Amino acid sequence: MTEIRDIREGDQHEWRRLFLEYGVFYKTDFSDAVLDGVWAWLMDAESDVCAVVAADGGRAFGFAHYRRLPDTFTAGPAWFLDDLYVEPGHRGAGTGAALIDAVAERAASDGGGTLRWITAADNETAQSVYNRVATKTSWVTYERET
Repeated sequence: MTEIRDIREGDQHEWRRLFLEYGVFYKTDFSDAVLDGVWAWLMDAESDVCAVVAADGGRAFGFAHYRRLPDTFTAGPAWFLDDLYVEPGHRGAGTGAALIDAVAERAASDGGGTLRWITAADNETAQSVYNRVATKTSWVTYERET
């Protein structure tokens, strides 16, 4: 039975495997330094970066990374869903939506605000889930490396 819960220390091995798979999907090869750095954030109670996992029998098979940030339009909190991944064998069963719902519940219990995220324009599979659980906006995203 699928359990959605906060990530914990014992999830490190499965989380690393899943995060590496997520990186492959987005054509990114995460270094050990990145993996160690993100894991350190996830395990630090003072960090703004948090995670929930989908697990079955204690084994994680999906995750969502999210963080709280200030919202200048409301002078209150907002939330950003940085990463969402469910391993292929568990897709199509509502796990992605359940992970998003879990993040939204945590955000609501910590001051509420808007939960936002982005996805690749060609990631139609994810968008079919996102279109059911949220409202697609007309915002355009830009990036600039510094």
